[in-house]
Amino acid sequence: MHHVAIMTKQWGLIPKILSGEKTIESRWYQTRRTPWDKASAGDTVFFKNSGEPVIAQASVAKVLQLELSGVTNAKEVTQQYGRQICLVNQDPETWERLPKYCVLLWLQDARKIDTPFEINKTGFGAGAAWVTVENIQSIVESERRA
Repeated sequence: MHHVAIMTKQWGLIPKILSGEKTIESRWYQTRRTPWDKASAGDTVFFKNSGEPVIAQASVAKVLQLELSGVTNAKEVTQQYGRQICLVNQDPETWERLPKYCVLLWLQDARKIDTPFEINKTGFGAGAAWVTVENIQSIVESERRA
């Protein structure tokens, strides 16, 4: 499977992925949504900042899905994995909403993409921050398809 992770540019996470500082991508949700039950070891994650083209990719080495039972449970996750995730705010008590689910994806072989490309998120929701497809070519903007 191929995944596109849409990142918040001001957090500066894509350079941290490329440098090897950020080795776990995390998604924190109120409901089970992609990549929950969609990501597996061997998948490829493409990274882009919101409103920009895809500029990096990495392979998934391992996936861990967690159901969070409360703030104590969320704190355990942030204490154990926060540094590898490069969380902007590692204190769940200060988060606006406490998530109920967390997906952790261990990244390996991160690299910059030689020719950045745009994707078409039509049908995935305007606010979707993660897109899962069988093949990335199915959502690459047509003028960029090979």
